[in-house]
Amino acid sequence: MAKGMKDFVAEARARVAEVSTEDVATMSDGSILLLDVREPGEFQAGFLPGAVNVPRGMLEAKADPSMPPHDARLADREQAIIVYCASGARSLLAASTLLEMGFTNVKSMAGGFSAWQQGGHEIAGV
Repeated sequence: MAKGMKDFVAEARARVAEVSTEDVATMSDGSILLLDVREPGEFQAGFLPGAVNVPRGMLEAKADPSMPPHDARLADREQAIIVYCASGARSLLAASTLLEMGFTNVKSMAGGFSAWQQGGHEIAGV
C-alpha cells in the first residue's frame, strides 16, 4: 500500500519528541539551536527570535559535513535542537531525518510557527 504525507508524519511522530510553544519560549536562551525548516519566503515573513533557516529540502545536505553546502551550525550532533515549520508536520519529518543522521537531542515544536503566533510569543523579522 502506498504511503501519503499523513503516514510519514505519523511515523515521524512516533520517533520524535514534541515540545509545546510554551516550553520553547522558556528554553530559547541561546543554548538551543532553533531550526526553522520553512521556505525562505516563509522565514522572511517572521520567525522565532534567534532561529536559523534551513529549508526542509536542503536539510540533509546542510547537516552532512561531507557535503559542500554544509552548515557549520549543524556540526555538533549532540547539541539541543528544536525544529519548527508552519504547522508541525515538516518539522517532525525534519527532526526524524536528523535523528537518522546521528543527531541525538532533537525535538519538534508542536503546532509550528502558527501555534507560536497564536500563543502571542515574540516574532522576529517583522
